[in-house]
Amino acid sequence: MEEYRIFPIFPIFPTDSAESHPFVLKMATEAMNARPVDDEEDRVVNEEYKVWKKNCPFLYDLVMSHALEWPSLTAQWLPDIQKYADKDYVGHRVILGTHTSDEQNHLVVASVKLPNDERCFRADRYDDERNEFGGFGSIGGKIDIEVKINHEGEVNRARYCPTNPHVIATKTPRADVLIFDYTMHASRPADDKVRPEIRLKGHQKEGYGLSWNPQKNGYLLSSSDDQTICLWDIQGATKEKRELYPKDIFRAHTAVVEDVAWHVLNDSLFGSVGDDHKLMIWDTRHNDPNKPSQIVDAHDAEVNCLSFNPYSEFIVATGSADKTVGLWDLRNLKLKLHTFESHRDEIFQVQWSPHNETILASSGTDRRLMVWDLSKIGDEQSAEDAEDGPPELLFIHGGHTAKISDFTWNPNEPWIICSVSEDNIMQVWQMAENIYNDEEVSSSSQGDGKNAAGTSA
Repeated sequence: MEEYRIFPIFPIFPTDSAESHPFVLKMATEAMNARPVDDEEDRVVNEEYKVWKKNCPFLYDLVMSHALEWPSLTAQWLPDIQKYADKDYVGHRVILGTHTSDEQNHLVVASVKLPNDERCFRADRYDDERNEFGGFGSIGGKIDIEVKINHEGEVNRARYCPTNPHVIATKTPRADVLIFDYTMHASRPADDKVRPEIRLKGHQKEGYGLSWNPQKNGYLLSSSDDQTICLWDIQGATKEKRELYPKDIFRAHTAVVEDVAWHVLNDSLFGSVGDDHKLMIWDTRHNDPNKPSQIVDAHDAEVNCLSFNPYSEFIVATGSADKTVGLWDLRNLKLKLHTFESHRDEIFQVQWSPHNETILASSGTDRRLMVWDLSKIGDEQSAEDAEDGPPELLFIHGGHTAKISDFTWNPNEPWIICSVSEDNIMQVWQMAENIYNDEEVSSSSQGDGKNAAGTSA
């Protein structure tokens, strides 16, 4: 894509409205048109959309948007891909779930066709019929549901096992954690029965935190509203023994444990965060499951999420209801390394890029997904650029019209993200290359992009 200059059109609008400047998808558009535009909030939403659509070709190399039948609270790319000798696309898979209105819920595996390296996905082509940007070859970035598996209630979160990606753990609203091998199920259920391969007991309430140990096969952590963290080894299950109880239960939080995550490089360490404002670091080699090795008051409000850096063994990030992302060094948790500030509401997800040590993304209630570059912390800015955000704010994806429930970095294609929101929308997108490869892009060009529809930093 050629270099560009996006002139400031409007500042980012306040984010307490129900919708923002997205692609207008059929569902969102019809809903928007069905109600009278009789207040300032709706007028802002419509104006944001117009500007978003106008500027999208300059901000993205790839944008796909899909209206799911039901909202998904979870999203995670699977690591396998399928290449076709005679096709101009590559098949990827993503794990989703449903959150229905009193109908049968499902764990879902969807296929996503993305352009291969030899093709150019055109973000400057808008398809009015599909309400999508982009397209390549003979298809327009197709998304299909491959597998639907009956699930108990909505899927709060679903994560595959790194050592066996066919195995998926899910969080339910009924406290149990379920284990499915999606290759053992038909593409569509024959009845309404729920048949997990394993049922994990131990929690008393529902929750969202779920993390597989990337090195120890079958070790799974779960956090809950019951203030506990459970650890199971699913290898203890047999055909006769399909219910498992925890290997350990960790108790130290004094409120809801919002999230839990294994350390990526140390198979004995994990972290947890909760509504007690705490970040706790645990070592499973210690005998006392009620005593974390480190505790810190991480934020001024509830801490909703955390992520360990996959390249640097000491670095961890946290996201909070105080609208900030915190950066921490495990060697000295008394001192926060940095605070990322630009979100305008509660942060619910934070994830490091699997391809770049300094790249971090966060999302939340403000309908924004922000991509940060740690290498730019402290860079000099003009006063005009500083008004648009700190130097480490690389990009803002503003395409969602509701709270972003989850997002996932593609493990095979750098800079491609899949994000899902509460209004049924799933988006697969990649920011323009000259935003993250900025050696040949002037600082003024980048700064102006920040105020465009959504935006680049």
